[in-house]
Amino acid sequence: MIPIDKKIRVLTIQFDAEISSQEIVWFRGAVLKSLGDNADLLYHNHIENKTFRYSYPLIQYKRLGGKAAIVCVENGADVIGQYLSEASGVICIGNKEIKCDITKISPIRILVQTWKHSFGYHITRWLPLNSKNYQIYQLMEEDDEKKAMLESILKGNLLSMLKGLGIRIKDELFVRITQLSDSYIIYNKGVGMMAFNADFTCNLSIPNNVGIGKNASIGCGVVHQERKDFTNNQI
Repeated sequence: MIPIDKKIRVLTIQFDAEISSQEIVWFRGAVLKSLGDNADLLYHNHIENKTFRYSYPLIQYKRLGGKAAIVCVENGADVIGQYLSEASGVICIGNKEIKCDITKISPIRILVQTWKHSFGYHITRWLPLNSKNYQIYQLMEEDDEKKAMLESILKGNLLSMLKGLGIRIKDELFVRITQLSDSYIIYNKGVGMMAFNADFTCNLSIPNNVGIGKNASIGCGVVHQERKDFTNNQI
């Protein structure tokens, strides 16, 4: 039976290497290259026959505070030792070789559940629209209509995260976008996607710096807490 609410492990590893948002995917590639063919499935989510592991990514590559970082969730925290034991401290980002030493490792356990009140969050580089709902969104004329659609997608992204983490919530999930940036374009493999930054409130406790939605494993849809009203316990 899927548990109602759950304390999950989140391990954040911060490096001293400065990278741009566009270089996150190269940082991921550098980590995979250092591991070679022995990389655990959770590092790349590719199965042998080149199909994908379509589930919530448990190892996520980030840019936090302008520097490279890896956020490991649940089983991702177990397998990250493979990289930590083999890392040389030097990686290749594009054509440049840079020093990449670990500056901080932060383990926490957080109870992920719904509450009677809402919390404030900020999400960056969020990619809510696919080819189908992009067309629907573009045809909408009213801002309130667009906002309602994005709120529904954001709620769906959060529910997908919960499903991927094996969590069943006991109460209805409420999500409200309080501020939305103008859209901008993020490119991945030459394909441009419409991205947003947003402030939102919801009644779910969400771990800091995890990603939700499309490309969550490579620095998109990163959620930051605006305040910490629920308890984060050290492992």
